[in-house]
Amino acid sequence: MKKIKNKSIIIPILIFVISLSSLIFMNYHNSSIGYRSYILFEKDLSSKNISTIYLTDSPKIRVQLKNGMTYETDNPRTPDIKKTFLQNGINVDENYPVSSREAYPIALMTISAVYIIIMSLKSSRKVSKRMLSLDSLDTSAVEGSNYSFKNIAGNEEAKESVKDVVDFLKNPEKYASYGARMPKGIMLYGQPGTGKTLLAKAVAGEANVPFYAVSGSDFIQVYVGVGASRIRQLFKKARNNTCGKAVIFIDEIDAIGKKRSASNSSGGSEERDQTLNALLTEMSGFNEKEGIVVIAATNRLDMLDPALLRPGRFDRHIEITLPDISSREKIIELHLKNKPAGNIDIHEWAQKTAYFSGAKIENLINEAAIIACKENSRKIENSHMDKAFSIVLAGYEKKNRDYIKDIDKRITAYHEVGHALVSMKILPNEKISKITIIPSTKGAGGYTLSIPEDKLYENKDYLERRIMVLLGGRAAEEVVFGHDYVTTGARNDLQRSTDIAFNMITQYGMGKTLGLLNMQELYDLNINQDKIIQECKNLIDSIYGEVKNIIIENRHCLKKITDLLLEKETLFSQDLDDLNLTVYK
Repeated sequence: MKKIKNKSIIIPILIFVISLSSLIFMNYHNSSIGYRSYILFEKDLSSKNISTIYLTDSPKIRVQLKNGMTYETDNPRTPDIKKTFLQNGINVDENYPVSSREAYPIALMTISAVYIIIMSLKSSRKVSKRMLSLDSLDTSAVEGSNYSFKNIAGNEEAKESVKDVVDFLKNPEKYASYGARMPKGIMLYGQPGTGKTLLAKAVAGEANVPFYAVSGSDFIQVYVGVGASRIRQLFKKARNNTCGKAVIFIDEIDAIGKKRSASNSSGGSEERDQTLNALLTEMSGFNEKEGIVVIAATNRLDMLDPALLRPGRFDRHIEITLPDISSREKIIELHLKNKPAGNIDIHEWAQKTAYFSGAKIENLINEAAIIACKENSRKIENSHMDKAFSIVLAGYEKKNRDYIKDIDKRITAYHEVGHALVSMKILPNEKISKITIIPSTKGAGGYTLSIPEDKLYENKDYLERRIMVLLGGRAAEEVVFGHDYVTTGARNDLQRSTDIAFNMITQYGMGKTLGLLNMQELYDLNINQDKIIQECKNLIDSIYGEVKNIIIENRHCLKKITDLLLEKETLFSQDLDDLNLTVYK
């Protein structure tokens, strides 16, 4: 469309330029008309040879003889000159003649000029219209949503928490008879992919009311006041819909709902504050009988402004947690329902997918379906799920591995077996499902997959054991190849172990430097961070010493598993069971 518009304005401009050039050329050609002295002109006048005289304000007059010849002579500019010519029976014209050759360029030039002016006016109107409509919010209600609580597997507590809101939207008179008001807002919080948006859709679908879905970023603009205007428009649309009831869903509300600070006076902060104020005002101004519920979602509840979370604004705060094993079974069953699933052990996969969100489980099953389709398999089998599991966690296996040297394979094998060996000793309940030295597209030279236990809390002992497993690869490299030949392969392991140790000491109250103080609440104070770093280092060093001792004591197991891994490149839990190893506790 833009190309067409550009052509429509370029063509008239070209026509205008060509027509103007033609006129200039013709005028130049006309300027070459011959000149005669005034004495010769008087002779032609007395002998009545002149047909027409073109008398203008120029210093020359143009004379056309009866034989068709044209010339110019000096203009005497006497007061009665025109009268003299007329008395001699000569036609007098006060404008130069326009030939047919000149008429066409003039006409084209006029038409193109008018067209260019009209297009310019239209363009300026569109620009001004866009400027005026900057605050318009492009959102429309989704009515008759097919989503219901049946589309959500697991999260039974969260569903139970919003069922009364659905009933309130359906039967407001019932609650009014008890003097109960509907919650103004519901705040859904939790990790990404746990189903916050899906739950909001299900509320609207169950109540059969229009569903308005927007994101917090939709209200953020560089122009102050635009976000507040969009908030008002959104609520006006919700109030004026035919149903009279609606669900407004604001995803990622932390984009506009962050804690306000008096010290921050930047333009962006001012715009966000005005937008938040508009939202708070709209929610406070609700009539209890309006039947409008605002549902918001965030991954960081702690970042939101207290005014947004107080009763009368977002009355309910519902945590959408990661699914437990029974919920994961239901989620897997739900996603396999409309797929050609083979003999898949749903309970086993529910165990394997510990700490997976609902979105991640859906992605896993989708990857398995894609793999089955590629292989032209009639059904999705466990083998496809295994491949998909590795892809989701570590990426696709690299096909060309000829460039990998034997020594690099040995280092990778000892590294991964080091992780597995330490895990087998100190976390026996976390089953090793796979060890591989095949590089993946996510940058891993190899990886070890274990199935963690479902836990509501993680204690200090467990966190220290997790650090030990992470350091097992590095310890195996040092024990086998020597301190001076450890590689960069443990970079990610060191990042993760440092993160756990730092959080133990600064966030969970498991260290000595801060004790039960939380560092997040002490950021504005002048804390001696050197002591915290030193305590983190001491913790890691002491754990690393224990890990090295485990590797040294079980070096025979380390070599036996590594030799088998180098031979097969990938080992599964059954392969480890077949070795019948005794790991020294």
